[in-house]
Amino acid sequence: MITGHVFIGTSLDGFIARRDDDITWLTDYPTLGEDHGFADHMARVDGVIMGRGTYNVIKNMRPWYYSKPVVVLSGSLRHTDIPTQISDKVEILDVQPDAAMRILEDRGWKAVYVDGGTVIQSFLRAGLIEDIVISRIPVLIGEGIPLFGPLNGDLILEHEETRSFPSGMVQSRYRVKR
Repeated sequence: MITGHVFIGTSLDGFIARRDDDITWLTDYPTLGEDHGFADHMARVDGVIMGRGTYNVIKNMRPWYYSKPVVVLSGSLRHTDIPTQISDKVEILDVQPDAAMRILEDRGWKAVYVDGGTVIQSFLRAGLIEDIVISRIPVLIGEGIPLFGPLNGDLILEHEETRSFPSGMVQSRYRVKR
């Protein structure tokens, strides 16, 4: 069975971006050359699923951020909206989370990196996330786009590990209990 995995950074007050989608507080954060486990995370997944909002924030970053295939869940984007430099690396699917996972499982994918607030929230509601790694950046931005949103009921997480880094970042890993 295919599994979904979250690896995301938040401000200390729980936001993944400012209201205008700005993430410079995250991208400009001085990491002091630390390895926060992103390469290991990417090594264990077959590709990435993200939403339109996250895609719009990163689509023009060069070099392209991902070495693995990226699937964007969107009802409004079309393949012609993808810049030519990355058109062979990005696919648009207009389906719900469970259908996306079935499609990718049929392609042989075993594990998916789920990224973006709305997509993470919908995958959590659908019971499609196995674990969550949250890196908390020591910055307060006051308001913004929250990582978490409404659920169908309480979602119990099992804490597996917390690490701190000299840069001040604190990273916790949780397993979603079924």
